[in-house]
Amino acid sequence: RILDAQKEVRERRNQLRHPCYTKPELLATGPNQVWSWDITKLKGPVKWTYYYLYVILDIYSRYVVGWMVATQETACLAKRLIQETCEKQQIEPDQLIIHSDRGSAMTAKTTAQLLGSLGITKSHSRPHVSNDNPYSESQFKTLKYSATFPGHFGSVQDSSSFLSGFIHWYNNEHRHSGIGMMTPQSVHYGFADRIREQRKIILQKAYQERPERFINGVPTPQPIPGNAWINDPEKQKKKTQ
Repeated sequence: RILDAQKEVRERRNQLRHPCYTKPELLATGPNQVWSWDITKLKGPVKWTYYYLYVILDIYSRYVVGWMVATQETACLAKRLIQETCEKQQIEPDQLIIHSDRGSAMTAKTTAQLLGSLGITKSHSRPHVSNDNPYSESQFKTLKYSATFPGHFGSVQDSSSFLSGFIHWYNNEHRHSGIGMMTPQSVHYGFADRIREQRKIILQKAYQERPERFINGVPTPQPIPGNAWINDPEKQKKKTQ
């Protein structure tokens, strides 16, 4: 009791103390403001053989702005993909935030140096919190749960050929529920409002021809979200109330 009163009772062994990681709160109100990127494994032709799929996704439009398949996961490959994607999308300094988890390629010095030289802000998920990178996780789930996704790939060329077709479908044909049933391409390149107006005209025409089929009145197309959040603070407040 005397030792405890003098604060002399403590753990004498060296203990690993983890730093306090802040929750990332990122907002995108348009394309090319916040990108999310991640790497997932694809099974190869034999056991314990994998290929690595790198995907960079715009969280506002859900558009895959860059991707590649490689035989290894390295910071050098990630650096090359990010640089080429920024050039293709004509990213200006201080325009973009790139969010990722804390994998070795994401936290490497070469990746950080590239982002700094391009004027890009980096953001990382908290350790072991998958909800901090929901857009990339959702896109990978759409890929791996698709009916045509094979159990394994015979080669890098085989996987690249399949993914080229899948990502073209995902960007240009897939009607995404998170963006008002638009395709990612239409939202990313600014066609969504015009398409929504066309849908509105078609639905009004259908109502005029057969109003009895619409018991809730004149139908309207789904709205296009005005923003995209990673960890929306307002939603977090509602959960805690």
